[in-house]
Amino acid sequence: MTAPFVWPRSDTEPMMTYQAPYKDMQLLVAQAYQQQGLDALESLDGFDPELANAVMEEAAKFAAGVLAPLNSVGDMQGCRFQDGNVITPDGWQDAYQQFAESGWIGLALPEEFGGQGLPKYIAQPVNEMWLSANLAFVMFHALAQGGSEILLAFANESIQKRYLPKIVSGEWTVAMALTEPNAGSDLGALNTKAIPQQDGTYKIKGQKIYITYGDHDLTDNIAHLVLARTPDAPTGSRGISLFIVPKYRVSEDGSLGEFNDVHCTGIEHKMGLHGSPTCSISYGDQDDCVGELVGELNQGLMAMFVLMNEARLSCGLQGVALGELGYQRALEYAKERTQGTNSQGEKVAIVEHADVKRMLLEMRSETFALRALGYQIAAQIDATESAVDKTESNQIKKDRVALLTPIFKAFATERVNVMAGQVIQVFGGMGFVEETGVAQIMRDARITTIYEGTTGIQARDLMFRKVRGDQGKALTELLADITQLASSFESDQVFAAMAKETQQVVTKVTSLLDSHLLNSQGNTSNSDATSLHAVSVPFLEAMGILCCTWQLLNVLAYQQVQENTDESYMQNLRALAAFYGAYRLPSAMAALKVVENAGAGVSEYEF
Repeated sequence: MTAPFVWPRSDTEPMMTYQAPYKDMQLLVAQAYQQQGLDALESLDGFDPELANAVMEEAAKFAAGVLAPLNSVGDMQGCRFQDGNVITPDGWQDAYQQFAESGWIGLALPEEFGGQGLPKYIAQPVNEMWLSANLAFVMFHALAQGGSEILLAFANESIQKRYLPKIVSGEWTVAMALTEPNAGSDLGALNTKAIPQQDGTYKIKGQKIYITYGDHDLTDNIAHLVLARTPDAPTGSRGISLFIVPKYRVSEDGSLGEFNDVHCTGIEHKMGLHGSPTCSISYGDQDDCVGELVGELNQGLMAMFVLMNEARLSCGLQGVALGELGYQRALEYAKERTQGTNSQGEKVAIVEHADVKRMLLEMRSETFALRALGYQIAAQIDATESAVDKTESNQIKKDRVALLTPIFKAFATERVNVMAGQVIQVFGGMGFVEETGVAQIMRDARITTIYEGTTGIQARDLMFRKVRGDQGKALTELLADITQLASSFESDQVFAAMAKETQQVVTKVTSLLDSHLLNSQGNTSNSDATSLHAVSVPFLEAMGILCCTWQLLNVLAYQQVQENTDESYMQNLRALAAFYGAYRLPSAMAALKVVENAGAGVSEYEF
């Protein structure tokens, strides 16, 4: 049995305070609502920014008052594995009950099953608040959202009626069981078995690892979505099916039955996210684990990717959320910490030092731009799902979401790791000790670039599936939109240079699209494919910077035509955008130079 995890920390408990950046959220929600045409959709009538503001106000209170105070508690205590059971940190159970009873789990899930049915553009800022306030606690939430969407799209009516009301209400949680000891990102190598029975069910047998909230003491039951293969299934990923496997069996009337031979064999002692149980699960030790097929046989990956895409967007939002939390802590400390003198010889807070200002502004601008991108993606999903028009124009919007998803996931999570380091840098030596609490941000952020597909996997998806998959069509349309927006700033005294440099980046991407990314030899040449793999992450980095620049210019253009603009706030946004353009656009060009060099040396070097 694994010993309980005890984090070596002082008894002094840091308070990880958080206040939702409500003004930024309000602006970006209203902007996304208008620009994605949600006001014109009859199905979203009544779901306007006024309602969004009311929901955000309540969510902000819950995030600051209930979740944030438990963040450091979860980090210090962690989860315990005792007598085969997972015990969550102090306060977790009460907070979960409040969370479920307040209806937050079903915020964006159908009213038919007890949800509130709100669009994603409203849920997005609310989810960000949860993730900032206590990421480890709310990791069950994206699983509930994504798992419910899988069941809505693929499960039969019986499964939907028995499971969805309980999941939506929070009475049960969802676990996603993909990874095995010998099958990480390569799901085609998994060995978990699903043996058909005469009554139409399947006996499940196998081991899964790294299962977030795979076991816990928050609810009476946990619905595991398990990837497995039947005895006659094709090899590789073509033979994977999806099954719903509850910890306790579920009767036809939805009531709980006997234990389903689902055992937690241990929990991971992790670098961060200590309050979130990451479990190893064994299914069918006694050959008595029963699962039901979700969707068609051998189509499990198709169904699971519904949850995976939800999880990838949630990961990107985690980058935004932890970036915001770190910025708030760093700003607070920089204003309080007195160190050094100004030109008059007066002692000053370190926020007056130019390099500290640079780090704070880099965090602020990056977080704001990525938030804007994430909110636009959420609103675009609403637009595609609610549109009556299912013609080519709607498909273009879907392709845009598909293109932006790996960029948002990978770039936001990579950048939050940089920002976490900057937070500690602002704190100086005090950031390196646990009592200040900011080291938790770095530890919690580190996994975000790895789970739900590493940065390399996201970059490969972008390069090969999203760009080469449609011969650059979706990317070309995105570049055209960015060019059109940038050209509107050509005569702006402050942003003319930024607009010009943005267009230069677009021109470089377009050139590389023709000369490297869509090179016909890449379809047959292993060396060309290796070169593209080698430069896919730099390409994604360049696209991340370009998309952030695009969104900052987009915010400025939107604000220019709004009435009752807060001039002081707007002036700060202009300074923020100008900073980002000056400091980050050159990095995009540098990354594209790497792409142009086609990964020189990667194919030739032998380790």
